[in-house]
Amino acid sequence: MQENKFQTFGDFYPYYLSEHQHKTCRLLHVVGSSLVLIEVAALLWFMPAWTWWLLLPFTGYGFAWVGHFFFEKNRPATFTYPIWSLMGDWVMFAQIITGRLSLTPQDG
Repeated sequence: MQENKFQTFGDFYPYYLSEHQHKTCRLLHVVGSSLVLIEVAALLWFMPAWTWWLLLPFTGYGFAWVGHFFFEKNRPATFTYPIWSLMGDWVMFAQIITGRLSLTPQDG
């Protein structure tokens, strides 16, 4: 079993950002996260069968993983750090849409 080299989310987040240096990867994360929020609102509004909720991860992770496999060319952090990676997705999303983080990294 792999030892967790990060003790806090604050330690993990710089690593998370380093795995998201390609602007298309970041854009696909933003698109996927935006669609998840829209889907959640629609699911709450229309109250469909609970099975529709099972599709949410495919939307968010589908876009993100395309960004990693085809543009970033790395393995998503979700596979090693699932909880912190999910937290990182939403922190990065919030920082990008509020302008605190660039969609185009300075060094990428």
